[in-house]
Amino acid sequence: MTPYSAPTTAIIIVAAGSGTRLGAGVPKALVDIDGRTVLRHALEGVFAAQPMQVILVAPSGYERAAADELEAVNRGHGRRTTVVVGGGTRQQSVAAGLAALGDGIEVVLVHDAARALTPSAQIDAVAAAVTADAGVIPALPVVDTLKRVEGDAVVEAVDRSVLAAAQTPQGFPRGPLEDAYARALETGEDHTDDAALFAAAGGGVRRIAGDERAFKITTPADLERARMLLHPPQPASPRPQGPRIGVGTDVHAFGGEGNLWLAGLEWPDEQPLSGHSDGDAVAHAMVDALLGAAGLGDIGEHFGTAHPEYAGAHADVFLARTARMLAEAGFAIGNVSVQFQGNRPRFSARRAEAEAALSQALGGASVSVSATTTDGLGFPGRGEGISVTAVALIMPAGPPR
Repeated sequence: MTPYSAPTTAIIIVAAGSGTRLGAGVPKALVDIDGRTVLRHALEGVFAAQPMQVILVAPSGYERAAADELEAVNRGHGRRTTVVVGGGTRQQSVAAGLAALGDGIEVVLVHDAARALTPSAQIDAVAAAVTADAGVIPALPVVDTLKRVEGDAVVEAVDRSVLAAAQTPQGFPRGPLEDAYARALETGEDHTDDAALFAAAGGGVRRIAGDERAFKITTPADLERARMLLHPPQPASPRPQGPRIGVGTDVHAFGGEGNLWLAGLEWPDEQPLSGHSDGDAVAHAMVDALLGAAGLGDIGEHFGTAHPEYAGAHADVFLARTARMLAEAGFAIGNVSVQFQGNRPRFSARRAEAEAALSQALGGASVSVSATTTDGLGFPGRGEGISVTAVALIMPAGPPR
């Protein structure tokens, strides 16, 4: 392998700063899309472009994870790479990246890691369009009708023909960009993107065509859009007639904070179960049984740690989403039978309440829950946790597709 020699272009990939977290989970750059993180996809796009120095601005506390992703993608390329820790705002994070530029760099691209699917051709096009006195941004035309509002009142229409939706990377000549950042530091100005900061210092900025795939992953819906683009749904294969049965199991240890959530109910003053969400092993086993019966994967695939939007969610969220997935796949739920093994909580007094809550979450499907002890045997008998088994019966809701 021959390392690339002294590129004159560098790209600063920003994975830190304000607005870089999705829900209650890890920084969104490290959220999983399809077995690879948002950051991994962004890096792969960068490394498919022309050789350039790569500076990765990582969130504080996640430098090692970000560096591991960068090292994995750089393997076989041998490019000059640097990882720095970002600041509390995007502008501070870019400034940290600028401070790490190597000698001989003439063109600087600034790229948001959250724009994970940006095509490498767009990165190359921006780099090629930068001149000694002007920056470049990729942008898309605005297609929605826009209104200027004051509170709830619509004041007037906005002419969208003079507007464009900015994307990244944004490219600039190095010297003027560094001067613009020094000016912003002196004045205390804070800008939403580098083009605005550059223009405020008197620099010219031109636009080139952007790409629809360079959208920014900001919400759970954006994550789903990225997953759909990477792996479009395949035509459904014929499914058998008649009922189908699925089995689900789940185990959670006692631990964590707050009250216990089990079988869709809160149990005050009971030790909680640990888990990514609320640790409700009954609901989780039900989800696995239903998904397995329909051939739709398992709970980890749809609700696991790669989906921070479900952190802390309760049974009604999981079960309602699962019921919708089954309905979309053409299945109706017949019934679900659940048994959990554990010495606590004392369940019989709240059985009817639990069954009603779980049934309601599934849209009225029949749910039965039973509980048993293990006569002191195993971890449930020792009071270390709870083990649950669920069996689900589903059936086609209509003619086979």
